[in-house]
Amino acid sequence: MFIRVLIFGAVLLLANVLHSQTATVGPSASPSLEQRVADLEAYVNNAARGSDSANAKTGSNISGSGPGHNGWMMTASALVLFMTLPGLALFYGGLVRQKNVLSVLAQCLGIAGLVAILWWAVGYSLVFSRGSPFIGGLKFAFLRGVDAQPNGDYSYWVSQNIFAMYQLMFAIITPALIIGAVAERIRFTAVLVFVGVWMFVVYFPLAHMIWGIDGLMNGVWNPRAQVTAIDFAGGTVVHMSSGWSALVLCALLGPRLGFRKEIMAPHSMVLCMVGAGMLWVGWYGFNAGSALGADGIAANAFTTTTLATAVASFTWAMLEYVLRGKASVLGFCSGAVAGLVVITPACGYVDPTGAVLIGVAAGIVPFFACTKLKSWFHYDDALDTFGVHAVGGTLGAFLTGVFATASVNPNLAKLAGHALWIQQLKAIVITILLTTVCSAIIGAIVRATIGLRIAPEIERQGLDINEHGEEGYIVSG
Repeated sequence: MFIRVLIFGAVLLLANVLHSQTATVGPSASPSLEQRVADLEAYVNNAARGSDSANAKTGSNISGSGPGHNGWMMTASALVLFMTLPGLALFYGGLVRQKNVLSVLAQCLGIAGLVAILWWAVGYSLVFSRGSPFIGGLKFAFLRGVDAQPNGDYSYWVSQNIFAMYQLMFAIITPALIIGAVAERIRFTAVLVFVGVWMFVVYFPLAHMIWGIDGLMNGVWNPRAQVTAIDFAGGTVVHMSSGWSALVLCALLGPRLGFRKEIMAPHSMVLCMVGAGMLWVGWYGFNAGSALGADGIAANAFTTTTLATAVASFTWAMLEYVLRGKASVLGFCSGAVAGLVVITPACGYVDPTGAVLIGVAAGIVPFFACTKLKSWFHYDDALDTFGVHAVGGTLGAFLTGVFATASVNPNLAKLAGHALWIQQLKAIVITILLTTVCSAIIGAIVRATIGLRIAPEIERQGLDINEHGEEGYIVSG
């Protein structure tokens, strides 16, 4: 009896093995020599390989991410984070008074942690998964399925987890820019609550509309886009959204105590200069990285970013020299940041001459926005977030439509026949309406519930010691 059972079990086991062997789907046909060469050419040109097509009959020997493009994007991701920590933190930290330097650093750190959590949970999915023209879905919630394989909607050669981390760095720096307008008088908890809600109501929808594969205003990659606008690296998504929101928030807060009556000079121009330099260096990841590969478009973005920034920095300082008799370090720094902001949406679409002209405009228009608008309307934009990022971002979005050329970026050939500057104006209006209305509602709710502004006695003593229990500088002896 035992032998019969043993034989019967062996027969069942053999049957299962044979069934599993016959049920296994065999590998697709090996690629031919021509297909393998074509795949290598696609890798070098940052284009789709044959196996990426919907009706592909063969696989690819390089079916995953490409090491060169992946390596560049990891570097670019680190550079964009470097812009916030420590670049923006030091730039803003040097511009405030000594008693508030740590508050700016803490706000940048707090925003980085909060946004990273939101991005992991649902943010990345709401921006970059397919959904509606206004917001994505939850396919990638908790980064489910976001692994080393590329997401062909955005890149054929960059791992999706690296792409997700790269885009996270944009999501971190955008709300961090807002704090420049409300520095020295906003509560730390109010910053975190405002930013947490703002990401869902403003950033995630706007980023999807501009960059999402089925987004409302993704003119290059969505053939059904209602507004065929372009934004290479974030003129609308990052700078306009933060700058216009900053204006609304600083209006809700009101001016600092002693505004226009006391001198509120930067406490450390050295820190400001160091931070501005870090922003410039990090911005290469911001702009050239937006090509999503180490290709010719990235090289053009690197070149145009350099030219526009240098020209804007020089132009701003020379305006100071002509009008005031002195070219200040703050002027050079402000001009550099303005140039970086204005060239951001255009860097992958314009040629070097276009970049120089954009740099001149970036040195002139934000200069007058920062020096004249505040004196005319008496709003307390503490560190000129509105003057540089809102005005500069809006200017850059419009000039992108004027100077963009398909000779630099062949992807623009898809928009032949469109009046691009008109499409850019449509995107500008939508962005301003979304950011200002939503920011006003969010700010009003936060003010009515937990409060936006610190108490007057805390403002006089400084946020560092009262909000964080620390001091930026301790001098003994």
